[in-house]
Amino acid sequence: MSQLDRRQFLGATGALAAAQILPGSASAARPVKGDAAAEQMLARMAEELLAEYPENAGALGLDKGKRAALKSRLTDRSAKGARRHADAAAKRLAQLKAIDLQSLSPAARLDVGVVQTAHELAAEGFAFPFGDVVTLSQQWSYRNAPYVVAQNTGAFIEVPDFLDSSHAIASASDADAYLARLEAYADALDGETDRLKHDAGIGVIAPSFLLDKTLKQMTGARAQPIADWTVVQSLAKRSGALRGDYAARASRIAGDRIAPALDRQIAELTRQRTRATADAGVWKLPEGEAYYAWALRAATTSRMTPDEVHQLGMEQVKMLASQMDGLLRAHGMTQGSVGERMTALGEDPRNLYPNTDAGRAQILDYVNGRVADIRTRLPLAFATLVPGNLIVKRVPPEIEAGAPGGYAASGSIDGSVPGNYYINLRDTSIWPKYALPTLTYHEGIPGHIWQGEYSYKLPLIRSLLAFNAYSEGWALYAEQLADELGAYGGDPLGRLGYLQSMSFRACRLVVDTGIHAKRWTRQQAITWFAQTNGSTIEEVQGEVDRYCAWPGQACGYKAGHIEINRLRDKTIKALGSRYDLRLFDDAVVKGGAVPLTLLEQVIDAHIVARQQ
Repeated sequence: MSQLDRRQFLGATGALAAAQILPGSASAARPVKGDAAAEQMLARMAEELLAEYPENAGALGLDKGKRAALKSRLTDRSAKGARRHADAAAKRLAQLKAIDLQSLSPAARLDVGVVQTAHELAAEGFAFPFGDVVTLSQQWSYRNAPYVVAQNTGAFIEVPDFLDSSHAIASASDADAYLARLEAYADALDGETDRLKHDAGIGVIAPSFLLDKTLKQMTGARAQPIADWTVVQSLAKRSGALRGDYAARASRIAGDRIAPALDRQIAELTRQRTRATADAGVWKLPEGEAYYAWALRAATTSRMTPDEVHQLGMEQVKMLASQMDGLLRAHGMTQGSVGERMTALGEDPRNLYPNTDAGRAQILDYVNGRVADIRTRLPLAFATLVPGNLIVKRVPPEIEAGAPGGYAASGSIDGSVPGNYYINLRDTSIWPKYALPTLTYHEGIPGHIWQGEYSYKLPLIRSLLAFNAYSEGWALYAEQLADELGAYGGDPLGRLGYLQSMSFRACRLVVDTGIHAKRWTRQQAITWFAQTNGSTIEEVQGEVDRYCAWPGQACGYKAGHIEINRLRDKTIKALGSRYDLRLFDDAVVKGGAVPLTLLEQVIDAHIVARQQ
């Protein structure tokens, strides 16, 4: 199965059937009609989502003016908060279904379809009595999780970095809002702890190895002097010119409120560790098979079964290995499997940076050079350019043990706060030099940060919703674009790193389904991944643990990438000499984040427009 079967996409059900930019089906009584009424409803829903997930307002630079009150708040992570989020999503979904799609323009139908799909997926997730559903939160929509807290999930991981990176401080009111959020951070920890207790009561406990990693991170950070905590230091450094002794006040809140809440969460996770098993997959959970089916559906916006995803991954790995073999032979490496040869290449000291602070600085310098180079090539791939406002940052050391190898966080809509491209430098051997360019194109430009800026020109609610398969599929396509734009010219090892990156994502299809559907052990997954792709054990361990905590998420990458390329081939065939890569890429990114089914509708509209 080299391509995704169109029948496997969600277009045959629910919101996607209604949202195929075709006349709608029967709707509820007194339907909402016309673009103006529909867009007014969506604008109201955007404000509701900002209120429910206020971190998004900060990340997008919207926590000012009439929304200034959001700057003092964090998402309610308690059980009551989760129920309110579920009830609100169900209410909005009913309202969306009352829209008369036949009365809308194609653009408005697309907007409604995107929002409705996101709410349907969220409603399905909220139906499970455990875990964390974040499909409607732009900040963390890429990861739904069966475990409220894990090594890469939860307030302890997400709130400090958010406050440091996205909570701007320019005035005393901003600093006061930061203090209010510190109080809310303590509440968030306690809310999660209560949910951890509930979930454990119905048999939902994270695997022992994830709890070990989580507790190591938490206890290590907790042991640091409170004055040195990120949440204290961030405010201290940025409020020096303000009156009010904010550093001391932050320290008091951290000591009196956050530390005890963190202690309570550590104690609960420690209790759960005594009951935990090493079983890695969600098959062990109540309704585990149904949960994984939903997680896979949310991550890929498809109806592919685990067996189909697994087989797709095996086929992609085989195809990419053939291409890598040719480059390795040209490099003089002819003996052993592709994985074995890539392992040897990754261990060659000539390809590694020192595992020191100086080596980490060299990596950041090199990455910034790749960003500067790719910027010069982008006019060949896009007719409409955006600023690509970003900075490259190291993953905060206190969370790097459980964090992904690289990830991106969006900047503000007005450009005042740049997007952040994070690279995990816990061990520089993870990143041989030839692997760094493609990571940069994926996370930064023309990947996540670049694509996200196009959504800022759409109705606000479109900037608040993301679809994993689209965004990660685009990021893989961005790696491909860099190759097509000559970014690896004169750098055969860099191109080999690009192919290894593609194979890495294909391996994810195999490993994620292996863990959660085929009952692979953690060690079985690590061994297969490392031997197949030639990645380091250190890198693969973190990856496998990530899949255990975020079921299905890793499958969205290749699903989206394959679909974008299928649609590009379709466009080339339909347009012939009228095909223009720049206009195709424009259509994909200017249409914003969409489920894969709706992406075909966007491209079909592009084809029609170019044919006229």
